[in-house]
Amino acid sequence: MQRITITLDDDLVTDFEKFLSDNGYQNRSEAIRDLIRERIDGQTLTENPSGDCLANLTYVFNHHERDLASRLTESHHAHHDLNIATLHVHLDHDNCMENVVLRGPVERVQAFANATIAQPGVRHGTLYMVPAKIAAQTHRHGSDPQAHRHVHVQPTS
Repeated sequence: MQRITITLDDDLVTDFEKFLSDNGYQNRSEAIRDLIRERIDGQTLTENPSGDCLANLTYVFNHHERDLASRLTESHHAHHDLNIATLHVHLDHDNCMENVVLRGPVERVQAFANATIAQPGVRHGTLYMVPAKIAAQTHRHGSDPQAHRHVHVQPTS
């Protein structure tokens, strides 16, 4: 680990100290590391849209919207290779929230999320992505070799 020194304007330091307090950081270094990682991850996703990512898509929808639940289900099945898991929550008599954990190429994950959020009746959609390395490996579990995917979050430099 290396130590660096930075100089900031007084107003920026005041805003940064508030950020630290509001977000529960115990020290400036960890906050700066997180902010740098977030910026580098965002740049990595933009510069390498064919690279892989892990993502969480969250959206709220009105389940009374005509055929929406069926359209969403069909879309999830058509993209089963991207879907790891879905959590479906009933918010009230009309609205549901889904959290979808996704894995795959950035472009495909983004396209799936955009198409989902754009469905009539879907609102409050948000996609969060982090770069990842995905590799198929074979391991023994008992007496039979089993191939499965391994996902490794890319460390930022």
